Amino acid sequence: MGRRHWVRAAKCQLLVTSLFVTLLGLAVTILIIVTHYGAHFTVISEVSFEINPYRTFHNTVFYSGICLGMILVLAALLSAVATLRESECLTATGFFCFTIVFCALVQAAFWRYSNSTEVEDAMMDVYDFVYEEVRRNSSSIKKKELVCIHETFLCCGKKSPFGKTGGIENEMCSSELIGAAREDCLQEIQVFLRKHMDFVFMLVIITIIFMVYKMMLTSFLWFSIRFSNSLDRKGKYSLSER
Repeated sequence: MGRRHWVRAAKCQLLVTSLFVTLLGLAVTILIIVTHYGAHFTVISEVSFEINPYRTFHNTVFYSGICLGMILVLAALLSAVATLRESECLTATGFFCFTIVFCALVQAAFWRYSNSTEVEDAMMDVYDFVYEEVRRNSSSIKKKELVCIHETFLCCGKKSPFGKTGGIENEMCSSELIGAAREDCLQEIQVFLRKHMDFVFMLVIITIIFMVYKMMLTSFLWFSIRFSNSLDRKGKYSLSER
């Protein structure tokens, strides 16, 4: 009776957590799409030069995040179906999917700490490149790119150590931007990206916690199903004809 009670409780927890994992998978997918097509990231990706790694980061995060979100939703559906049908095969498949997501998220969290400024440096290098190109020549294309960055990040050039605006700032920034921008563009890019990365990291930690809990529940259900099937077969024999 006690074992049946624990199995029933585990099934309820699995169904509830499957719903939350489905929502997490959708949240990850939406976040990745917003990040990929968001104005702040798109404007940097479009003006990124060939040797800069930002465009590679931009595309890698998009495709990896979409795959991760799909695996989360698939794993949650498999877990729910396996719980209702008490299927060993589906339960093992769901556990395998949760393990893949867990390993991927742990690796992403580790990369976040070991390479915390790599994406930030790549984005600021893109702005530096466009800024210097405008300063060296009067290319209309680069000027449009610089103005677009200013309008997207609501910033204006680079601050002079003497507190004065230079010729590029006076030419490439409107009076509204000069008055409203509290920081130069490098600082605005840094602040924006750090806030975004903090939000992403929080979502990653929440998902990792759910993955650990789901793996524990799924393994408990698998062993319960396995143990129950072994008990059902105990004492049953079949005689073969000679």
